[in-house]
Amino acid sequence: MRDTALNRTAGPPRQRRRLRAGPAALALVVALSAQTAAAQVIKLDGEAPAGGPDHFLLPFDVPAGTQEIEVRHVDGSPANILDFGLEDPGGPRGWGGDTAEPTVVNASAASRGYRPGAIVPGRWRVIVGKAKVVETPARYAVEVELRQATTLAPDPTRSTYTPPAPRAEPRWYKGDFHVHSRESTDAKASLADDAALAERRGLDFIEISDHNTTTQLDFFGDVATKHPSVLLLPGIEVTTYAGHANAIGATRWVEHKVGQPGVTMAGSVDAVMAQGALFAINHPVLDLGTLCIGCAWKHDVDPTKVSAVEIATGSGAALLADPALAFWDDLLARGSRAAAIGGSDDHRAGVVDGPLQSPIGSPTTLVYATELSPAGVVEAVRAGRTVVKLTGPDDPMAEVEVRAAVAGPPLGKVGDTAKVRSAYVRATITGASGQRVRLVKNGARLDEIDVTADPFSFDLRVEAPAQGQDRYRAEVLVDGKLRTVTSHVWVALDPAGPEATAPPTDDGGCRAAPRDTSRATALFAAIVAALAYAVGRRARSRG
Repeated sequence: MRDTALNRTAGPPRQRRRLRAGPAALALVVALSAQTAAAQVIKLDGEAPAGGPDHFLLPFDVPAGTQEIEVRHVDGSPANILDFGLEDPGGPRGWGGDTAEPTVVNASAASRGYRPGAIVPGRWRVIVGKAKVVETPARYAVEVELRQATTLAPDPTRSTYTPPAPRAEPRWYKGDFHVHSRESTDAKASLADDAALAERRGLDFIEISDHNTTTQLDFFGDVATKHPSVLLLPGIEVTTYAGHANAIGATRWVEHKVGQPGVTMAGSVDAVMAQGALFAINHPVLDLGTLCIGCAWKHDVDPTKVSAVEIATGSGAALLADPALAFWDDLLARGSRAAAIGGSDDHRAGVVDGPLQSPIGSPTTLVYATELSPAGVVEAVRAGRTVVKLTGPDDPMAEVEVRAAVAGPPLGKVGDTAKVRSAYVRATITGASGQRVRLVKNGARLDEIDVTADPFSFDLRVEAPAQGQDRYRAEVLVDGKLRTVTSHVWVALDPAGPEATAPPTDDGGCRAAPRDTSRATALFAAIVAALAYAVGRRARSRG
């Protein structure tokens, strides 16, 4: 999500030292004068094209020998919002969004959100995104300064990203799939601030999904040495004006300028998958207009390529829980196997100073992984082994599985497909005594059950569908409000598969539910409706 509270926040002013008279000072003045004289300033002023794609490009030529480039820009109207980025002849150099900060790049240093690298001679481009245009013509003023010497020093904490050594232990790991660092220019938090807060909240991992950039990876190594207990998971928030996607595990840039020649959302999805990362949809129903530009999902993508949906965003996740779950269920009904994830969308490491802010870990997503590593977390989500706690890590825990017998071993756990004739779907709840739990079948909520013990297990006898698969998840309610949501376990028909056996009469702490009667109920309702229709026709014919 774009943090619009910072849209007009410029960076700190540069400090200037007062020079004392003397030979050294005179030499410095001469050197600075020579540097200024050598710099070339290119002015690119104009009006944003009306209509057409959401982005347009401003080309400029960089001669050989240029050591540093600075780009400054001004929107022509305070009512409009224009985003800015930079490309060199080989591709993207970074994305600054609508920050008023100037952009500086050279061979060994760059402004936040931008990549250091050789200043290659040739055709460069300033990217301009029409984030919000309410006054036309939408004017802009851009200055590009080409320098023969560098002014921005390298950051000693920057290094090439290397995945950390895995911690091999199969278990549930707690994390947050939507966190921003200062490499998103609408964020204030440093990566170290993010890791420190995650550590305090008892999280095992956080995904740093900055807007349309991977430059945050350059700082993972330094922060990991200071906060070794927290895994920093690579990611990108692929931010478009018709929806924000999450490239979970991505380490290579993903095109976001949808509408430019050859650029489609489908292509971006494929680019995410091609690097072994997962394509997820962030805050799909968060439609706040210009308070969160492009936050609601409006792209049409192949449901089978969506690996996860952010069903809960921020500390107010419960407010949008029903429409978010409906979006997820619709996607699943169209063939997706998307897991449920949650993300804080924290831009400020828990320093709350706006209505859209929330601390890291609210919500918390648990993944059952064989190891704590980027690959381990990605594979856990791909397999659908997730549980979302809407307000934080202390919410109740819920698990779902399928068994042929109440007292027997599981045939499948969350994310699995159990092939049976009939079976029991079990929900196991911890930390929710005195609250309520329900199973949800194919998006339809079943009866709520009182949680009378801790832990508490609840079994539902189900028949495998004649066609396709049925999906079941568990939802825990605390004081009547949704608090925990699992991903799904799936049930498919195998005519030669197991059949549910009768549960024992003494539940021993488990509660056995009646069999799933939804199909019988639907059939009965259809018969009643047909009879009513027939009677009605006869009555009308008599009149």
